[in-house]
Amino acid sequence: MERERARALLEAVSRGELTTDDALEALAQPPTIETPSGAARVDVHRALRQGLPEVIFGLGKEPGQIAEIARALVSAGQSALATRIEPAVAQRVLALLPGGDYDEAARLLWFGPAEPEIQGKGTIAVVCAGTSDLPVAREAAGVAGRFGNKVELLADVGVAGLHRLLGESRLLRSARVVIAVAGMEGALASVVGGLIDKPVIAVPTSVGYGASFGGLSALLAMLNSCASNVTVVNIDNGFGAATVATLINRL
Repeated sequence: MERERARALLEAVSRGELTTDDALEALAQPPTIETPSGAARVDVHRALRQGLPEVIFGLGKEPGQIAEIARALVSAGQSALATRIEPAVAQRVLALLPGGDYDEAARLLWFGPAEPEIQGKGTIAVVCAGTSDLPVAREAAGVAGRFGNKVELLADVGVAGLHRLLGESRLLRSARVVIAVAGMEGALASVVGGLIDKPVIAVPTSVGYGASFGGLSALLAMLNSCASNVTVVNIDNGFGAATVATLINRL
């Protein structure tokens, strides 16, 4: 159950259009739905508690399991978003549960309205250091968009060519939240943080040569940023950055 549905029930009671008992019955529905295979217990009340529904992490799941979870969310009147879905898996899921929209670049599978209602108060800017960082940046931008935000994606504006970033300073300063995605030495987040007065969510990526240690170098650099408005999520976690940015953008 989502907050808007719960609010609509309460308003219907206040207008005399719904009895208290009927509203109680609707609110008393179980908070979880067990899938037919028994592989998952889907939290259909998460949207009511947190404002955002449960999201399916696709890696390690069979297409049938993903389809079952998505079907449970849709049957509860919610949208279903699955992350880290490879093309072959998406094809098999859509054969089991038609009607979804697949974004191959972002590896996102979506069952919901084509244009989600904008609920964010401003723009979330996703700033990507290099082209190799784009898969993570596109995940962040895609999730933020599906969560009802206006999103701007700036690609290939890393610190190796600082003029490219500075040329976008107006957009950066007008954004309500900025997600900075970078691998290698991870310097982009600190530079962005020093240019604006908004929250910067740094996403280290696993892009880089051997001494980058699969993104650990960028992670440590971002954690040690001297820009005090920078906070950091885990390596390659575009989804986590988009979730936090969404909650900030709704405040």
